[in-house]
Order: sequence, then structure tokens, then C-alpha cells
Amino acid sequence: MTETPTQLFIGGAWTDAADRATLPVDDPATGEILCRVADAGPEDARLAEEAAVQAQPAWARTAPRARSEILRRAHDLILERTGELARLMTSEMGKPLAQARGEVAYAAEFFRWFSEEAVRIDGGCGLLPDGGTRMLLTRRPVGPCLLITPWNFPLAMGTRKIGPAIAAGCTMVLKPAPQTPLSSLALAGILAEAGLPDGVLNVVTTSRAGEVCEPLLRGGRIRKLSFTGSTAVGRILLAQCAGTVVRTSMELGGNAPFIVFGDADLDAAVDGAMVAKMRNMGEACTAANRFFVHRPVAAEFGRRLAGRMGALVVGPGSRDGVDVGPLIDAAGRAKVEALVADAVERGARVLTGGRTPEGPGSFYPPTVLDGVDPGSRLMDTEIFGPVAAILAFDDEDEVLRRANDTPWGLVGYVFTRDLDRGLRVGEGLEVGMVGLNTGLVSNPAAPFGGVKQSGLGREGGRVGIDEFLEYQYLAMPVR
Repeated sequence: MTETPTQLFIGGAWTDAADRATLPVDDPATGEILCRVADAGPEDARLAEEAAVQAQPAWARTAPRARSEILRRAHDLILERTGELARLMTSEMGKPLAQARGEVAYAAEFFRWFSEEAVRIDGGCGLLPDGGTRMLLTRRPVGPCLLITPWNFPLAMGTRKIGPAIAAGCTMVLKPAPQTPLSSLALAGILAEAGLPDGVLNVVTTSRAGEVCEPLLRGGRIRKLSFTGSTAVGRILLAQCAGTVVRTSMELGGNAPFIVFGDADLDAAVDGAMVAKMRNMGEACTAANRFFVHRPVAAEFGRRLAGRMGALVVGPGSRDGVDVGPLIDAAGRAKVEALVADAVERGARVLTGGRTPEGPGSFYPPTVLDGVDPGSRLMDTEIFGPVAAILAFDDEDEVLRRANDTPWGLVGYVFTRDLDRGLRVGEGLEVGMVGLNTGLVSNPAAPFGGVKQSGLGREGGRVGIDEFLEYQYLAMPVR
């Protein structure tokens, strides 16, 4: 792979921002600037939109098999360059190299999955009940899309949106997070190499998200928004979409409950907790936030989890043997510090961690708290850090009530040996996804998304492509 580009990608060409502005990309392990990339403004957004609009008719007519093969070539190229992409991701985001390599494989799988879905877009036909009309149903791409991705999974969140858009025949403007633009720019280069036509994917890196995105959403030519990020920003974007009725799908915040019943296999529960909490340093919308543990086993679970968490090695993600990299930036670490301090002031006990290390970088140690007061701020805030907060519970009705007492509903985790209870509690959780005796729910073949204020629509799985397709119904009289 050639040197990672730092310009905008518009209409198949690499270009500087119209006003020559640039933005810094920092290394969260040191706080130092890695490089500078183009900082798009409104004029660049207009040019990217124009490129997508102009490319849309021809791309929509492209044979599904051709779209499929582009995605499959891109999948293969991503896997061939796993090492380079992992190092790039670690440098801009901070996660350990082992986790970055895992994300590369996860990201590539979205392209393979949707390469297979591209050739399975179907419709239908039939006779309507009146007997006098034939119905023909076809599916067509929704049109030019605006894709907005977060910094925590910079490669996989790109492929999870780009894959179905390409498969469906939609063109795109991609706006990656300003903290992690390099993975998206590398992905654009790979797709161009795989044969994606000019203008189908356009990438605008920017620190001026409002100036770039709002005109696109209000202008009427972008017909679809796919956004992953905070609920607060999602509400703003929904308002901006309203005027031109832009179709939206959103994966927003989470506040995942992790429920351990007294009959659970505690070894399996702790293993699951390590995955659900420490994947990506806890910087994931699926991260377990609130650990509800049946009172008879709460102390033992806390002891085991603290032992595992406390043994993790913290350091730069590029260093061998490191388990936990830095948080994304100083603001992210300050938020975690404040949440832990609030919980401790309310009586929580620190079983491990809880103290910010000295030195450069946005590091925070894996932390386990027990005896957490339900009124603590971290009970109703997405922590986005390596902090596990344990609360004891006494019965099933109580824990369901407490688990559902949140405006979010992305994912929940349940550990029990009782299958009936597992199914009953899983079905009682107000979430879009449930991990039953597992701490990992993300899979390209499964529909990812939540309910309540955790979002709209689903990504991945067989339904993932539906977000980028419209139905057309054609009525024909029976002669």
C-alpha cells in the first residue's frame, strides 16, 4: 500500500480543500501530531455532492454482479494489507495492534457479506386480490447518500456503511471523524484500486462538520443519511433531515446492562465481561456499562473481574504485549475521570485502577468499582472508557426494571445456566440486541442496531441493504 493520502477524495481525484485548510491528526498515545489532512469546507462538500449526484444514474444501472465483484476485490485487498492498515489505525486511534488487526478482518467481512447480497436484491410479482390488476415490485437504490462515521472503529464503521451502499447501487459522500480520517482515506484508495468508478465514493475529511453536513441534508439532493455517533448529534441531524425528508438510519449511544444471575458460570461471565467491557478500551457503543450481579455472587464476581482487569498491560498500542491503549483524547479521559470520581464520592469502592497515570498520552487504567450508588452519573452516562461499575440485585423483576431504566436500548448481556430465564430476561430487555452467555454480539451477518434513543434502522445482516433500497410498485390491468 502506498503512503496514506491526506487530501480529499472527490470525483475519483485527490485534492486539497478549496481554501487550503488542514486539520491535525494526533497520536493519542503521545499527544503529538501525526500529520495534517485536508479540512473540507462548504465548497468541498458541494463538489463532493455534485460528483455523487452525477455518478448516480450510471452506477444505479451497473450490473449487480459488477458491483459485487468490486466489493470482493476490495475485501481481498484489505486482507492483503492487514498489517499496514492495523498500524495506521493504531497510530490515529490508539487501540492495540492485536485489536486493530481484528478490526481489519471485521471490516473486510462487511465487504464480502454485501458482495454476496448485491446479487440477491429481489422484488416480486402477483395478482392483486381484486383479480383485475397485476402487481410488479422492483427495488432500486435510494440515491446519493451521506455517510457519517465515528472514530472508535474507523475502518469497520466505514465498510459497514459503504458495503451496502455499493451493493444497492448508491453513490456516497463519506465524512469520517476528524480524529481518525486516515483509515477512511486509505479505504477510498483501496476501493479505487478495486475498480470503483469515479464519483461513487467521495471522502471529505473536516473539522467543520456543521458547515459541511447541514447544507447537504437541507439541499434536497442527498436522499439518505447513515450516521453512527452520539444521540445528541443524532437529534440535530434528524432535525436537519426533516425539511427534505431525507431517509435516515442511525446507530446512536448505548448504556448496556450486563446481568449475571447466581446460577451463571462465573468463569464464563468474567470472560464475557472482559470482552463486553474491554474491547476497544471500552470505547464502544456496545460496551457493558452497568454490571448487575446477583447479590450472592456479587463479591466473587467483582474479585475475579478486578483480578483480570488489573492484570492488563496499559501502554501505546504499537508496543508488544500491550492490552489497553490510550483513550482517544484528553477530553475523553477527563470524562472518565470525572465519572469515577463522582461514583467514589457517592460511596463506590475501587477494586482496581481508578488513578490516572502521569506522563504523555490519554491513558486510563482498567477500573472496577463495586457498591456503586444507582444515582451515580456513570449509571446514566455512556462511559466510553475501561470502567466496570458493579451493582448487586436481588430478583429478576428488580434487575429488569433497573436495566430498562434508561433512554437507550442498544444491547444487553445476560449470563445464566437457566435457558428459560435467559430467554425470558433477554426478551424482557428493551434493547435491539442481546448477548446470552456471550460478551460479543457484533457480526456482519447479523442485524446491528437499537431501540429507543439508540437509533433507527439496522446495519449488517440480510436487512442491512434494505436501508439503501426503495420499493417501486407497478400496477398493470389484467387484459
